[in-house]
Amino acid sequence: MRVIVCGATGQTGSAITRGLLAEPDVQLVGAVASHGAPDVGVEVGAGPAGVPLDTDLAAVLARTEADVLVDFTVAPVAERHLRLAVEHGVAPVVGTTGLSAEVLSALEEACRQRELGAAVIANFSLGAMLLAQLAALAAELLPDLEIIELHHDRKRDRPSGTALRLRQRLKAVTGRPAPVHSVRLPGLVAHHRVILGGRGEVLTIAHDSLSRDSFVPGVLLAVRHVRELAGRVVYDLEELVALPARRGGEPGRGAVRRRG
Repeated sequence: MRVIVCGATGQTGSAITRGLLAEPDVQLVGAVASHGAPDVGVEVGAGPAGVPLDTDLAAVLARTEADVLVDFTVAPVAERHLRLAVEHGVAPVVGTTGLSAEVLSALEEACRQRELGAAVIANFSLGAMLLAQLAALAAELLPDLEIIELHHDRKRDRPSGTALRLRQRLKAVTGRPAPVHSVRLPGLVAHHRVILGGRGEVLTIAHDSLSRDSFVPGVLLAVRHVRELAGRVVYDLEELVALPARRGGEPGRGAVRRRG
């Protein structure tokens, strides 16, 4: 699987780039960031990778054949990257949040026309995926709930994309949008809580990403399976987890692999 990563040297992007470089079935063929460098592997602390760090995705696409684009940048930059990727027949895997409804609608239409898959997922952590599933199950019996999201003080969007997607999913269960509370403090990474109240009891479902490495298995899952979507855009990681099972394999097998 030939991959280009955008935002390759950011705090999350560095972890993703190292994760991609470590996989024998993934070939990193391009890397983009706000600054250039001779070798992206050296820039992210993974050792020489033989892949230069560029500042312009269009230039990388012009000289490189790729299957998947991974984007962890900011919304205005990601919007341009999405258009370029689809135009070149490259399937986007997007962790950038804050994309507008208009941008997503245009992406869905472009993917339908080109029969190209895309994954736009607010949180690639497997634990965050399970948090959403468990919260939806709990909300069927305890519909009075609120969401708390806590992130590092450099995060630009508030509430987080994960919390907004979680609220959307829980509204489908309870029929009303849950309040969302945001915290921004140094020392945090990404943390989400759903607190559900009932008669004489409270249930708290919590997930903590203690390192940005927590996003790597989900990104690898998306990279390996996004092209199977063929004309669809998905917004939840479990849709990608389910793809191997639909082919008769174990869910996630070959995509989320144990190391060591």
